[in-house]
Amino acid sequence: MTPIEPIAVHEGAKRVVFAANQPEYFPLPASVSPDGVVMTEWALTADELDRLLCGGRVRIWLHTFNKPRQPLSIEVVDPECGMRAS
Repeated sequence: MTPIEPIAVHEGAKRVVFAANQPEYFPLPASVSPDGVVMTEWALTADELDRLLCGGRVRIWLHTFNKPRQPLSIEVVDPECGMRAS
């Protein structure tokens, strides 16, 4: 999966890039709303999509550095290309 610039941005949210100058991490574009909600978007490769269609799973790794965990939610959004059947 590749992090991409978020399309959905909440009103008043700021676009940021986490780890922009940290070579040990990859840059992570995000949208941060005034109430502290951070939203990122990811593009899947054809291979990743194929694995999911065949019953693969999505794993989430949280690097908390032994700090309290934050709430997390995951969703799948409709493609913008209109290829999804209604």
